[in-house]
Formats: sequence, C-alpha cells, structure tokens
Amino acid sequence: MVGENSSVAEFILAGLTDQPGLQLPLFFLFLGFYVVTVVGNLGLITLIGLNSHLHTPMYFFLYNLSFIDFFYSTVITPKMLMGFVSKKNTISYTGCMTQLFFFVFCGVSECFILSAMAYDRYVAICHPLVYTATMSPLICLCLLLDVYGMGFLGAIAHTVCMVRLTFCADHLVDHYMCDVLPLLELSCSSTQVNVLVVFVLSGINIGVPAVTIFISYALILSSILHIRSTEGRFKAFSTCGSHIIAVSLFFGSAAFMYLKPSSLLPMRQGKVSSLFYTTVVPMLNPLIYSLRNRDVQAALKRTLSRMWFYWRKGES
Repeated sequence: MVGENSSVAEFILAGLTDQPGLQLPLFFLFLGFYVVTVVGNLGLITLIGLNSHLHTPMYFFLYNLSFIDFFYSTVITPKMLMGFVSKKNTISYTGCMTQLFFFVFCGVSECFILSAMAYDRYVAICHPLVYTATMSPLICLCLLLDVYGMGFLGAIAHTVCMVRLTFCADHLVDHYMCDVLPLLELSCSSTQVNVLVVFVLSGINIGVPAVTIFISYALILSSILHIRSTEGRFKAFSTCGSHIIAVSLFFGSAAFMYLKPSSLLPMRQGKVSSLFYTTVVPMLNPLIYSLRNRDVQAALKRTLSRMWFYWRKGES
C-alpha cells in the first residue's frame, strides 16, 4: 500500500486526455461551449426577468433551470480549461471538496427541477381549469425550496462522507474534476459507507425524479390521446417536446455514470458520460427551450426591438 497522507494538501487532476496534440483543440472547443452556455443561460434569465408575460410557473422553473445550468458549468468548465493549457493541473484539498459540494448540489438540483417542470406540464395539460390555483406562487416557491433542499442535502452527505476518508500519497485524480467515484479510488481507508451513500442517494436523486417525470408524461400522453383535434394534440405535444429532450439527455448520461457498478464502467467512459451532464446539457438547454418555444422567440424579438429603439433614441 502506498504511504498514507491524512492531510493531503492538493490533488492533481489528470484531465480529459493525456495526448498533447489534443490539448489546444479541446481548449478552444470547450471554451466555445462555455461561452455559449454562459450567454445562453444568462440571456434566458434576463429575457424571462424583463418580460412580464413570461412570469408564469413554467418560466419560473425554466429561469431556475438556467441559473442551475450556468452555475453548474461555471463550477466545472473553467478548471477543466486550465487543465488543457497547464503542465500540471493541481487543485487544493479545500478547493476539491468545494468543487465536489457544488457539483453534487447542482446535479441533484437539476434532477428535481426537471421533475418539477414535468409536474407543471402535467397540471397545465391534464387539469387546465385549476392550473392557476394548483400552481400558485406559494406552491411554486415550495417546490423550488424542495429542489434546492434536496440538492443541499445530497451535497452535504457526499462531502461529509468524503472528508472523513484518508487519502493515499498518490493523489492523482483520474478525471477533469473532483467527482465522487474518482476520489474514492484514491482512498486508503474503507469506502464501504461512501459507496453505499453513492448508490442510495443516486437511486433517490435519479430514481424519484425519473419516476415523477415518467408518471407525469404517462398521464399527459393519456390526456393528449383523448384530444380529438390534430391541432390540439400538436400544441400539447409541442409544449412538452423541449422538456423531454432535456430530460433524456441529462438523466440518460447521469444514470449511465452512477447507477452502474464502477467495475463495469471504465473511467474513460465515465469522463465522456460526465461531459454530457456537466458541459453539453447546460449548453443545449437554453437552445432547446428557446428554439422550440414561440413565447421565448417572441420575447427575444420584443427585447431586441426595444434595445434597438433606445439605442437609436440615444444617438439622436
């Protein structure tokens, strides 16, 4: 066994790849991804905030999804970009545990915000007459507190379990970030409790939202099939299409990473899977919800027209 170090000062992040020829192209690729993510999510947050007709439950949850995606990407991507241009990408022990906490917080929060959005669509399509009363501001606020509360509890559980471990002197993390499973591989002490926590919390944080989403859309589908007009069916499907795409991308990649035994998932594949829910999905979400949403497109046109008007007025 490698000599133990109970007070590791820093970790070394192996990064996405060890091939020198790929470092610079990957840097510019993921820098572009990050710019699109920041502009897209902050743009959607601004757009929803400035347009009062978007102050509805659906856009309230979309506003918070964009905030989570922006924060999620910011926790991970800048450090990953540093790894592409630095010879030795180190992160302090405190920095690593902090990144782990916010990584789990954002991941779990996204799971539950997507389930809240599915419930919102269920009420809107299956019970439109009581939608306003059911999705009142108080109910929406309570759902949002549950979302962030589950994220906080998951982050606390994983972080507390991680800091109790003793790490070996070889502190090379075979990943581009401080994720749970790669850190467990460096432990010199027993990780049975940590592994149990990973499977239990992953089952809850992925399973419960996934079941909620599945039941919501099963009921939505049943309701849509009872709509006689083709136009009515299309309109109902179109309001859910964007959400189904976002859910499939996020939950598919997260389940592939955390609900399979680590022995069946090589870390190389784990890195690729992680890229989807930490980098690709936060970038695609604002594009998915804006390109397929007429209300957002109309709000964007009005906002740009307003900005153009004020700019022309200022010039004159």
